[in-house]
Amino acid sequence: MQMNEKTMVADTLAGINGELLRFAEMIPQTENKELKTTLKQFRTACEQSQEELYQIAREKSYYVPAAKATAEEVQHVKNLFTSASL
Repeated sequence: MQMNEKTMVADTLAGINGELLRFAEMIPQTENKELKTTLKQFRTACEQSQEELYQIAREKSYYVPAAKATAEEVQHVKNLFTSASL
């Protein structure tokens, strides 16, 4: 089976998103400030790669984002977070 460009872009984006999740888990769990700083730098570079690849996917119509949320939907979500008792 030969992979096409669209599949490779989608797979790469999925991999990058997985890495971002792992950074989100690791960063708050380390007490070593140097390691925390290094992980944050890796996360930033990963986010930049994800954004660049996302833009390429959009330009080539490999990815079509969902419709934008309405003002009412945005307000509803804001209300959920501001009215929740923590």
